[in-house]
Amino acid sequence: MTKPSLPELLHAAVTAVGGTERPGQVAMAEAVAEAIDDGAHLLVQAGTGTGKSLGYLVPALAHGERVVVATATLALQRQLVERDLPRTVDALHPLLCRRPEFAMLKGRSNYLCLHRLHEGMPQDEEEGLFDQFEAAAPTSKLGQDLLRLRDWSDETETGDRDDLTPGVSDRAWSQVSVSSRECLGATKCAYGAECFAEMARERAKLAEVVVTNHALLAIDAIEGAPVLPQHEVLIVDEAHELVSRVTGVATGELTPGQVNRAVRRAAKLVNEKAADQLQTAAEGFERLMELALPGRLEEIPEDLGYALMALRDACRTVISAIGATRDKSVQDEDAVRKQALASVESVHDVAERITHGSEWDVVWYERHDRFGASLRVAPMSVSGLLREKLFTDRSVVLTSATLKLGGDFNGVGASLGLGPEGAEGDDLPQWKGVDVGSPFDYPRQGILYVAKHLARPARDGDRADMLDELTELIQAAGGRTLGLFSSMRAAQLAAEELRVRIPEFPILLQGEETLGELIKNFAADPRTCLFGTLSLWQGVDVPGPSCQLVVMDKIPFPRPDDPLMSARQKAVEEAGGNGFMAVAATHAALLMAQGAGRLVRASGDRGVVAVLDQRLATARYGSYLKASLPDFWYTTDRNQVRKSLAAIDAAAQQAEAEAEAREQAQTEAQ
Repeated sequence: MTKPSLPELLHAAVTAVGGTERPGQVAMAEAVAEAIDDGAHLLVQAGTGTGKSLGYLVPALAHGERVVVATATLALQRQLVERDLPRTVDALHPLLCRRPEFAMLKGRSNYLCLHRLHEGMPQDEEEGLFDQFEAAAPTSKLGQDLLRLRDWSDETETGDRDDLTPGVSDRAWSQVSVSSRECLGATKCAYGAECFAEMARERAKLAEVVVTNHALLAIDAIEGAPVLPQHEVLIVDEAHELVSRVTGVATGELTPGQVNRAVRRAAKLVNEKAADQLQTAAEGFERLMELALPGRLEEIPEDLGYALMALRDACRTVISAIGATRDKSVQDEDAVRKQALASVESVHDVAERITHGSEWDVVWYERHDRFGASLRVAPMSVSGLLREKLFTDRSVVLTSATLKLGGDFNGVGASLGLGPEGAEGDDLPQWKGVDVGSPFDYPRQGILYVAKHLARPARDGDRADMLDELTELIQAAGGRTLGLFSSMRAAQLAAEELRVRIPEFPILLQGEETLGELIKNFAADPRTCLFGTLSLWQGVDVPGPSCQLVVMDKIPFPRPDDPLMSARQKAVEEAGGNGFMAVAATHAALLMAQGAGRLVRASGDRGVVAVLDQRLATARYGSYLKASLPDFWYTTDRNQVRKSLAAIDAAAQQAEAEAEAREQAQTEAQ
């Protein structure tokens, strides 16, 4: 029997999911198949609506080797495992004459821990374990969440937190889950044979396609202990998010609360001398943190250095002491010891890392209104780590709707540890960039409007002219507005002001409801507007007439006082590069491309992306940012935009009225 061709397989899969084959999807599938066959690396930009998940799943399944697919968002993981993969596997089964298995794998703390659930959790103040179900009042929110978790544990097959609907609070979940450091290990645990996390790992070992998240991919790369099964192909979807997720995993933090928790957990398990040493070190660290001012520490102050060395040394003593003592009076001592060790080790590791002082790390203080001060450390760059750990021994495909910034892939490539496309070098992975375009006709479907007449935005300055402009745009659009703001404060101020100015248009504000609820309500009523910050720039998918105006209050450069971004910028400049373009402009371009992508989500969508920041039209870097956005029709003419928005609104209203009339006619006919 002849092997089926890639177009045949793709056609079968697209038909199975009820989609439409698109030229970009075919081009993507061919490029992915070629990269996998050659063991090469590929960056693929595939615009919204291309159907990129099938564009990589079909060639990956046809290849027959094990593939890991890593995504950034929960929504895409669910879509792959619950919709795209089952249908694609069913469709390809007759053609491939095999049925590839697939599985989802996440970090251990995402799964219910049966030991915690049945035996209780370590109590910081008392010896042994306590029953969290008895301790929480059954009428409290926590008590209700815990009882629901206990009932769910009897019926769930996966123990995966994301399969529990509705979800529970982080506090409730933390009482029935463990980190990999706290886990007793399947062989020592009484529930090892039924462990949900272990079962997920076993399923992943047998699967041809393993779906995971960027964080677990980062842990697999950084910690050196393989979490993911051996695989020949890695596909990173939503790849524009990878660098920030890997940076997040590689970031260490120390807070007085975390240190005191480690002291309490270890106190009953070690001799008095070791416990006192850790207690004294913790008190010294806490006194310093009370005086900490936010900002980067280019050099570690002497007093902080001493405090961290005292903490590190005390942690070492406690770790040795915990390992040497056994206290039969402590109930379920293994679980209590394991949690205490995990707490002390994590304090030790961060204190040691900052004390050791690498030129590649950035250290800073942060202050939070609710949680107080924290000391943080993050890598200056993760590009070297990614080059070394990601691109060896396997073919890597990275895809997203936004990988080309300023017209090429080199900016994103550099952040991933890749040299310029086509550059030769012993330690440089070879890669190719492919832009398969978008099925949408951006110049006909959207307008990019820059409010060139507005005053240049000053940091935290009064922007009365911007609010006037925003008010008029929303009125012209008849609501239907997604407002993307560069800070939460700006979003709150705009919402408060506009709720007074134009009460006829309801304004939803991020933080006042869960994100899912806000997006649902925004989509349900075309007159509604939704204002928010970072997660809305990337997390909103509302096709149709409810989102016909996307407004960005200003170019989303990182804050000048962001310690990590400013350190990265300075490092590029010291190496002779343009720090502003490499870091700040690249960051802004990526966010703006994501934000502008919220407008056109389907072939019938029409609308305007309005940038209320004259610098996009007047600054030298404006052309770089514009080249990163979809190819909308461009204007700075405010009257033209108001007319266009009014026409789009009128057309939407007419379509809504016609749909209502049809619905009424059908009801009457019945």
